[in-house]
Amino acid sequence: MYKLLLYGYGNPGRQDDGLGIALAEEIDAWAKDHFPGKVDVDTNYQLNIEDAEKISHYQKVIFADASQESIESFTFTPVVPSKETIEFTMHAMSPSYIVHLCRDLFQKQPDCFLLHIKGYEWEMKEGLSENANINLQSSLQVLKEKIETILIHTQNH
Repeated sequence: MYKLLLYGYGNPGRQDDGLGIALAEEIDAWAKDHFPGKVDVDTNYQLNIEDAEKISHYQKVIFADASQESIESFTFTPVVPSKETIEFTMHAMSPSYIVHLCRDLFQKQPDCFLLHIKGYEWEMKEGLSENANINLQSSLQVLKEKIETILIHTQNH
């Protein structure tokens, strides 16, 4: 059976750094109603080497994380395998490195994407900033449409 993994990561205790996890929680509730058994959701503070094994069981993987980069409200880009382990963020392992490990260790390479959601506040407290929440809602709508397209397309083939 075709399955998709949404993997949200970040630290909800650092305001907008929790965007990836907030998105994952929203998608989890939505997917259970709309696509039961076809969308798995996982969250963590950061990506780990063990995640290479996890993603090897999926055809598509969407990583979701907060971004401090100068983007509009969010970006959705393909993840290309890379031996580069460190991103210039709070997270030690990049999605590119996890995909690289998955390919090298398990001879599998799911289609992977990264959804970066623009954040603004990074202090040690819980709760998203108002602007980050607006970006979360915008990215949720687009991501739901992408997931529907992916899953409906795979049902028809």
